[in-house]
Amino acid sequence: MAVTARKATAADATAMGELRWRWPTEESGYKGTDRTEWVATFAAWVVDHARTHIPFVAEVSGQVVGMAWLMLADRVPAPTHRHRRTGDVQAVYVAPEHRDSGVGAVLLEALLTEARTLGLEHVTVHSSRRAVRFYERGGFDPDPTWLRWLPA
Repeated sequence: MAVTARKATAADATAMGELRWRWPTEESGYKGTDRTEWVATFAAWVVDHARTHIPFVAEVSGQVVGMAWLMLADRVPAPTHRHRRTGDVQAVYVAPEHRDSGVGAVLLEALLTEARTLGLEHVTVHSSRRAVRFYERGGFDPDPTWLRWLPA
């Protein structure tokens, strides 16, 4: 099985919307009835957020079977580093029938290659417990200084 990953385009937005719909229906039994409306809304979101969210797709035999997003953020400049950008990996999803076959690894490597090309200071990911080892294999390390605040 040949897997390819690439930056997605607006033409891929519908396929990505379909994957994003599948995710909660398969993992938590979501039973929404507005699939067509959702996919159109998602496709518009992809276009509207193109400057801050770079989408990637994985394909097998020309079919989109996975997606991942690199969210970009500008950081406050410093006298020694006047252009500071970071990234965050978001919404990584591989269709269940293609999991554990290398699709996710190819997808993550395409995303991290782009992060290197952009010269990002660092890239973070908020992972499910199930995927922690996947990200560690991809080069991510736990960071004890990373803190988060959750609203009450």
